[in-house]
Amino acid sequence: MGSRTVGLFLKSSMLKTRVIPVLLARGRELVKGKQFDSSRRVGNLLQAARIHNMRNVDELVILSVDGPLNEKIVGDICKDTFMPVAVGGSITSLDLAKRMLDSGADKIVVNTAAFNNPDFITELSAKYGSQSITVSIDSLDGKVQIRNGKWNTERDVVSWAHEVACKGAGEILINDVSRDGTMEGYNLELISRVSTAVRIPVVACGGCLDYEDMVVAIKSSGAHAVAAGALFQFTDNTPKGASRYLAKHGIPARCDT
Repeated sequence: MGSRTVGLFLKSSMLKTRVIPVLLARGRELVKGKQFDSSRRVGNLLQAARIHNMRNVDELVILSVDGPLNEKIVGDICKDTFMPVAVGGSITSLDLAKRMLDSGADKIVVNTAAFNNPDFITELSAKYGSQSITVSIDSLDGKVQIRNGKWNTERDVVSWAHEVACKGAGEILINDVSRDGTMEGYNLELISRVSTAVRIPVVACGGCLDYEDMVVAIKSSGAHAVAAGALFQFTDNTPKGASRYLAKHGIPARCDT
């Protein structure tokens, strides 16, 4: 494609609302998370990633629950795939971020390391571009949680989201710890407060109930994209089904097969 065609294609893609499956990993194992208790093995990470690639998903997020993903695992996931892949979990240095990106990841997701050193966000953004940097914010009762949701920082979520945006993050993945893996519905108030406070994309995560929950998160709470784990792993719902439902309700989404 010529440069003008490529530019138009990219611009069109950017206008679409992403539906993003989230996988939790422990090494090569796929694990089930519920309120950040991720002790139960439910499958094979690579197999799950391949299924999502065959489904032509908009993007895939993989979060490691026990340290950074091994580069070979990231490489095995990303080779021969055509979906953007974001990886996170204990990414604490520029070198480790580089290794993830060099292994094929398109984005990195940071959480605790960013909170402990907000300038780390700026360093990552300057080095790799803000489009490659997602900051995950875990919330419990409006306060920021770090260390896989185990440590309450007492920092107000909205205040931290604003700082994250100012430091150069490309987007925010906002997750309510109490709803994680429950399929009881997004925390719509939390999503609204964060999306109102920042000018970067906000990805809703944590507790998605169904496709309609996604519609409300976007139309009423201002989410730019919607993510789900249990909904796609343990029900017959699919990312493509979600995209079609969004499109049917007037939300631009990529519905090609």
